[in-house]
Amino acid sequence: MDDVRAQLLEFALSLPEAFEDHPWGESVAKVRGKVFVFFGMEASPRPRMTVKRVESHGHGLSVEGSEPTGYGLGKSGWVTVPLEADGVDPGLLCDWIEESYRIVAPKRLVAGLDANSRKTGIRSRGSRSRDDP
Repeated sequence: MDDVRAQLLEFALSLPEAFEDHPWGESVAKVRGKVFVFFGMEASPRPRMTVKRVESHGHGLSVEGSEPTGYGLGKSGWVTVPLEADGVDPGLLCDWIEESYRIVAPKRLVAGLDANSRKTGIRSRGSRSRDDP
C-alpha cells in the first residue's frame, strides 16, 4: 500500500505549484497554501486520502469505507476514502486528486493545466473526460 500512497503523492506533487507539507504530523499536498489532498499519517494502519469533491462526490461516498470528512469538512464536499477499498485503483484516485486540485487551485493554474493538456494532446494522468467510466 505504501507504493500506492507514494504514487498518489507523486501525482499530486506533479500538478502546477503543488508542494508537500506536514501539518498536524500528516502528509498533505497544497497549492498556494491551500490543501487539496490529505494523505494522513505515513504509518497509518488504515491508509486513506481525503479530497474535495463536486462532480464525483456521490461516487466517492459510494466506495465501501468512505465517509464525509470530519470537523465539518464533509459539509463542504470533502470525502475520506480508504486506499485499499474494492473498486478503487490508482487511476481513479488520481482523478479524484486532480478534481480536488481543480476546485482548490486558482483559476489561472487550472487554465494552465488545461492549456498544457491541449498543447501536448496528453491529458493529466488523473484526467478523464466526462464520458469516461
